[in-house]
Amino acid sequence: MPVPKRRKSKSRRDMRRATHKLTAVQVCGCPRCGAPRVPHRVCIHCGFYKNVDVLKIEENI
Repeated sequence: MPVPKRRKSKSRRDMRRATHKLTAVQVCGCPRCGAPRVPHRVCIHCGFYKNVDVLKIEENI
């Protein structure tokens, strides 16, 4: 089984790991109710997506 002949430097190791970062989830407002939601997803508060009511949301009061 092949193994590396030379040890990788700390710089090369860190350059490889530089792309392993986490990114924050982007949030936009729902055009109907204004609640925060993820882009290109149905609003969980009002069930609205692309000018259509996709889900029926029952409110418990």
